[in-house]
Amino acid sequence: MLYIVLSKVTVGSFQHVFPIVLAFVFILFLINYSRKNFNSLQKQRAVHYLGWFVSVTLVSFHLYRILFDNYNFKTDLPLYLCSLMALLIPIFTYYRKYVMFEILVFWIIGGTLQGVLTPDISVGFPSFDYFRYWVVHLGLLAIIFYFIFELKMRPTLKSVFKSFLALQAYVLLMMFLNNLLDANYFYLNEKPQSASLLDYFGEWPYYIVVGQLIIIPMFILIYLPFFIAHKRGKLLCK
Repeated sequence: MLYIVLSKVTVGSFQHVFPIVLAFVFILFLINYSRKNFNSLQKQRAVHYLGWFVSVTLVSFHLYRILFDNYNFKTDLPLYLCSLMALLIPIFTYYRKYVMFEILVFWIIGGTLQGVLTPDISVGFPSFDYFRYWVVHLGLLAIIFYFIFELKMRPTLKSVFKSFLALQAYVLLMMFLNNLLDANYFYLNEKPQSASLLDYFGEWPYYIVVGQLIIIPMFILIYLPFFIAHKRGKLLCK
């Protein structure tokens, strides 16, 4: 239960399920309210404010850890994919560039959703880390769904490969930083301690190879509903 302070969040627990349900209700309300009450500028501001909320929550958490906790630059920098996206998301929500959407739609749905289904939170409610984790992961999903369903942005098949190539650039950057800091960002040197999809992909370095091989099929699977919706739209227009 939520009143059990400092307990590790386990898959399927109340601490796991409740934030997901709350976020689902929130994004449905936000989209519905925006559709009925906001003009175009207000919709852009609403999602931008949400982007800042996610980013400020992340920055505040890291500042708190630096000032009051045993912050380790080898493990705690916001360089994991979800944290990095949360740090930069206000740029996307402000400029709303389509090329950024093409990359983020697959990164967020493919990466953040895995973090939502198998949370890696060692200290549960009401810790700062607990709130930071859910605000970042569920906030990113809320933002990208707002762009899809309210701002009507859609990826194309080319977007799959653009997002994949951008991810390779991120991997190369993390390899350089891991070597520089003797770190394990993006889990390139070791699998996470918590349960994750990587547990099914073998030991290092096999899980990295398998992970790379399934990225494009996973991105195509994410793209499939957009493709089907586009084809149905064309048929309806005939």
